[in-house]
Order: sequence, then structure tokens, then C-alpha cells
Amino acid sequence: MQLDKRKFGVRTDMEFMEVKENKKQFLPLLLLADEQENMIDRYIDRGTMYVVNDNGIKCECVVTDEGKGILEIKNIATDPEYHGKGYGRALIDFVAAKYKGKYSILQVGTGDSPSTISFYEKCGFTRSHSIKNFFIDNYDHEIYECGVQLTDMIYLQKKL
Repeated sequence: MQLDKRKFGVRTDMEFMEVKENKKQFLPLLLLADEQENMIDRYIDRGTMYVVNDNGIKCECVVTDEGKGILEIKNIATDPEYHGKGYGRALIDFVAAKYKGKYSILQVGTGDSPSTISFYEKCGFTRSHSIKNFFIDNYDHEIYECGVQLTDMIYLQKKL
């Protein structure tokens, strides 16, 4: 699927592509959003991966069917060189549009980092629930984002 959009006054021809094979070729991007490879291994094969190609891959995400009408974004990352250019939001909008009518909820789990939570809220998500000590119990090292140690997994949801 290709969209012709204007983002921040710059014309782009973003192409949203599903990746069906060799998903680990995007490991450097995947690790930006989930920095422990064995955690990525838990969902990469059962998930559907999409990338944004705009004269090169700018962003990726992996979504999974969590049952009961819930589609979850397990991983979404934008090449740091392209942060703030609208690629992450465009990919979320693409996923929401693609799965509207097939799922009732799009959800994402993330650490309690103000910048990350703010991004998802700007994309139309609202806080749903949390899993206490998720990052402490499931990762082999402490994880920090914007100087804050991540402990609980915060889930946000939006209706499709």
C-alpha cells in the first residue's frame, strides 16, 4: 500500500510493506524498541511485521493477535535519524486503518516514560492497565529511558 502524504511540509511517498520472511534482518530497529533479543523472539514469529519504506526503511512494527478482539503492537521503532518526522504515527495510523473492523482494540505496552506515553496519547491511545515489575521480572538488566528506570509495563489502548 502506498500513500502520498505531506508531513511537515515535505512530500513523501511512504510505502507500507508487510515483511513475511527474514524478519530478523530488521533486528537493529527492533532492538531500539525492545533491547533484549530473547524478548523479541517471543513474538516475532507469531506477529505480523510492517515497515515504512520512504527512500529506505524508516520505521517498523510487529503486531500480534491477543484474542478477544485485541491487536497488540509488540514493537514499533523509527530509525533515530528520522524521529519526529511522522513515520511512527503514520505506521500506527496504517495499522489502525488496516485492522479496523477485524479487531475492536489496538493496544500497546510500554515502559512508564513520559515521552513514550505522550507519543501514544497523541496517537489516540489512553491508559488501560499495567503489569507491576514487568521490566524487572523479564529483562536481564535494568532498562532506562529518558533517565527513568522502567519497572512496570503500562498498557494503552485505542478503539478501532
